[in-house]
Order: sequence, then structure tokens, then C-alpha cells
Amino acid sequence: MMVDLRSDTVTKPTPGMRAAMANAEVGDDVFGEDPTVNALEARVARMLGKQEGLFVPTGTMANQIAIRCETEPGDEILLEADAHPFHYEAGAAAVISGVTIRLLQGDRGVLQPDVVRDAVRAPNVHHAPARLFCVENTANRGGGTVIPAEHVAKLCAVARDAGLSCHLDGARLWNAVAAPGAEIARALLAQCDPFDTVSVCFSKGLGAPVGSMLVGPSRLMGRARRFRKMLGGGMRQVGILAAACDYALDHHLPGLLDDSTRARRLWEGLGAQGWEVERAPQSNMVYFRTPNAPNLAGRMDARGVRCLALGWDRIRLVTHLDVDDAGIQLALDAFAAEHAEPSPGAP
Repeated sequence: MMVDLRSDTVTKPTPGMRAAMANAEVGDDVFGEDPTVNALEARVARMLGKQEGLFVPTGTMANQIAIRCETEPGDEILLEADAHPFHYEAGAAAVISGVTIRLLQGDRGVLQPDVVRDAVRAPNVHHAPARLFCVENTANRGGGTVIPAEHVAKLCAVARDAGLSCHLDGARLWNAVAAPGAEIARALLAQCDPFDTVSVCFSKGLGAPVGSMLVGPSRLMGRARRFRKMLGGGMRQVGILAAACDYALDHHLPGLLDDSTRARRLWEGLGAQGWEVERAPQSNMVYFRTPNAPNLAGRMDARGVRCLALGWDRIRLVTHLDVDDAGIQLALDAFAAEHAEPSPGAP
């Protein structure tokens, strides 16, 4: 048996999702004629409190379209230092939009309002003008940190006072609102309200095979559709994929709380075994420190547990739709066995 904790992108479509895909009504989406895509775009726009939605293949494309829509070449965008558009989008902001990125230091992915305020410089011919402020929620490299809606509102208020637009990279926004006792619909609106544009991903916590959505005001979404086409994201009978995303919203969104519960169990178990775990998980991610993380990841793979080494001393474990209680126990047993053995080369 193997349990894959590298990412929540490794899930396979469930039988129900496959059936929904097979039965999807389709049309040519570039002509705006795919009814399943059109319905999904309208549904997600309503869920997130925006006027229009645009279905795209990936979260990276959604973020980059938002950046291109809200900036011009030579502008500056502000990001927290561990944000996804800087670390994991292949320098696309520089190539596609011609913008510079100014990184701001936060705490586990969370910025403070005064840091944002101080980062916006007065107009000066020597400076690239700041145009866009981006927030990632949950903050992946921060440990899956959930940024409360009240704090997000304060950050965006500061940015707006300085004349900046605001974009939310909500790839795992679904995980941010899956808290005990939370009313998901209300929580989503509260998180998205301060932003001009929001991107969400269906192929992470929700378990769809492909798909993200960019939502925003009508004044930007026509421009966004053009940039999607320019980037090669104009798809045809893509309702087959949109149906998987629609199914995920109906059937998988409520289960995200189980992912958070299992992440907490994993974190507690690893801590009890003596691993150097980081802060308690707030969503579906567990991080811990260890020397020579890539080497450990290789050894754990041989024990039936796949995990991701981030750099030389950090391991990430992510719970998801395809990890059940038995998978968590398998992982804990494997880590216990690893911890009990001396490291290779130890005296």
C-alpha cells in the first residue's frame, strides 16, 4: 500500500465525477457555446460575489491573467515573500506582463498592514509605480496558513488607500473556509469581497483533474478572456472538465474539514514521535524540519509514503480526498519506523 502526501493535486477522479464528465453537455467554449462551462462560470462568480467568471486550465494562468489585466509593463506588484506567483509560476509575471515584483516579509505567509503601507512609495520618476497587491490564502509555503477575512480586509484597505488594485490567489481558498462551524457561503463572500479579482483552483483540495477559475468585474473579464486566448487557454468542448469541477463543488467541498482533521492528527503523531514539526496546521498541510530532506523523502518512498522535500531541510505533507484514516496511520507507522532507525552515516 502507498499513501501519497506530496500534494492535493495527486487525486484521481471519483466514479461519480467520472460519470458527471461522461454525461456533460458540451459546446465550443471559444464561441461561448459550452453550456456546462457557462453555468460553472456563473455559479462560481455568484459564490465569490463577483460579476463574471472565466474558466482556465490552471491556477498559474488565472493568476497571470489577473496580473496582466490590472497592470501595464513597467509597473510593480506587491507580494508576500513566499507567495506562489513569485516562487512557482516560472517568472511569468516578468515575461507576460513586464512587471517587477516587490517582495514583502510576512510571518508564515501573513503580512501586516503597516508593512504594506510602508512598501508603497511616493510617485517618483525613479520608481516603478505600484499597481497591484496580491494575497495568497491559504498561504502554501507559510504552512497552509489561513488568513482571517478581517485581516485580509485590513490589508486590502491599506492597498486601496494607496491606489492599488487587489488580487486574491485563492488556489486553496476552499480549505481556508472549511473550518468547524463555518458557514461556507458566507465565509467565501467575506474572504473575496475586498478583492477586484479572485482565482480559485478545482484540482487541489476539491479533487478535479483540471481547472481553475478567475472571477472579477465585467470591466476586466472581457480583457481577461482575450488574454486567456493569447496564452493558449482558449478551449473547445471543455464542459467535460467543467462538469468535474461542478461535481466537486457539490460533493467534495464539505469533505475538506476531514482533510484538516487528518492533518491535525498527522501533526500530533509526528510531534509525539519526536519530529521537528512546525506550527499546528490550520488547513490540510503539515510541515516539519529535518536534515537532508530530499534523502528522507527517498527513504520514506521506499516505506510506502510519498512526501515532498522543499529545500534541504523541510518536508511538506498534504492531506486530501484520496487519503483516509488508514492512510494517515500508515504514514505515522512509517515515520515512526524511520525515526527509530539511525540516520544513514550516523555513528
